[in-house]
Amino acid sequence: MYTALISLHIVVSILMILVVLMQAGRGAELGAAFGSMGQATFGRGQTTFMAKLTRGLAVVFMSTSLGLAFYTNEAVTSSVVSPSSTQNTSAPMVEAKPDAVEQKTVPESTSPVTPAPMLPQAPAPAE
Repeated sequence: MYTALISLHIVVSILMILVVLMQAGRGAELGAAFGSMGQATFGRGQTTFMAKLTRGLAVVFMSTSLGLAFYTNEAVTSSVVSPSSTQNTSAPMVEAKPDAVEQKTVPESTSPVTPAPMLPQAPAPAE
């Protein structure tokens, strides 16, 4: 049932996109470029087959959306993050003690260390 509803929903979605893209725009004549709304302002005009098909597909789309929402809400009985559904398959975690932590040291370099050169001191200000 759920798979059939999702399949119908996807098919209706694709059909509705195609039907809407195939329709001519309302007020697509030359007057629309200059701000006139044409027939869209003064009347409903003629209802075409494509408009009726779009309306029907929209109703089916909304119905399948609501059906999927209700079906999904009832079908979920457990959560992915629910503690009851997790099984501990790993080894138990052992906490490290502070005194057991190894202190890593930086290896001694083989080159001799030379100190940075000293800058000459500035003379004392005259009083």
